[in-house]
Amino acid sequence: MELSIKKFINELKVKPFVIFLAIPFAVQLLSYFVTKGSMDIYDRVKIPPLSPPSWLFPVVWTVLFGLMGISSYLVWNEDSPYTKQALGIYGIQLAFNLCWNVLFFVMEAFLVSLIWLMGLLILIIIMIAAFRRISPAAAYLQIPYGLWVAFACYLNAGIYYLN
Repeated sequence: MELSIKKFINELKVKPFVIFLAIPFAVQLLSYFVTKGSMDIYDRVKIPPLSPPSWLFPVVWTVLFGLMGISSYLVWNEDSPYTKQALGIYGIQLAFNLCWNVLFFVMEAFLVSLIWLMGLLILIIIMIAAFRRISPAAAYLQIPYGLWVAFACYLNAGIYYLN
C-alpha cells in the first residue's frame, strides 16, 4: 500500500486522527507531570560523551510522539486482521515508555531503567514489524523512535557506569 501525502490528506478522518495524535502527547504530558521535579538530573550526574544538551530532549520527544500518533493512525486506518494486535503492542510500548521515565528520573534506578529501556527497544522493534505488516509507511515513521531509544540506551548505560 503506497502512501502519498496527497492521498493521506484526501482520505484523512479528522476526529480519529486527532485522537490518535493526542494519545502519545497525553503520555508525554503525563510523563512531564510525573517527572517535573526530577528533570535536573543532568545537572547532578556525570554524563557520557555525546550527550546532547538537555533542551534537545523535549524537542526530539515532541517530534517522536507526533510521528507515533501519525503512525498509529495509519495502522488503525488500514483494513487488516492484524490491526488490533499491532495497536496493542503500540499501547504496551507507550506504557513502557512512561514507566522508564519514572524509573530513571524519579527513582534514579539507573541499572533497572537501563534494563527497562532495552525491553522498550525490543518492544519498539516488535511494533515496527507489526506495523509493517499493515502499513509500511507507519513502520518507517517509527524508525527514528527506535534509533533514539537505542541512543537513550547508550546514555542510560553511560550514566549508570559513571555514577
